[in-house]
Amino acid sequence: MNWQSVTSSNIDAIAYDSGTSILYVRFNNGTSYSYSGVPQSEHSGLMSAASHGSYLASHIKGRYPYQKL
Repeated sequence: MNWQSVTSSNIDAIAYDSGTSILYVRFNNGTSYSYSGVPQSEHSGLMSAASHGSYLASHIKGRYPYQKL
C-alpha cells in the first residue's frame, strides 16, 4: 500500500489496497480511516477530483463501511 500526499485543506494523504478494495484516508489532524468495499473507480475519481474533501463527502462517506484506525 502506497500513501499519496494530496493538496487539500482537510486530507493529508490517501492510499488504496486494490486486493481488498480498502481505501485509506489520513486527515491533516492525524486521524486515519479505512473505507471497505470501495471500487477502483471511486479511488480514481477521488484522486482526480478538483476537491478531494468534497469528493470524499459526496461519494465515499455514508456509502461504504468505515473504521477509525
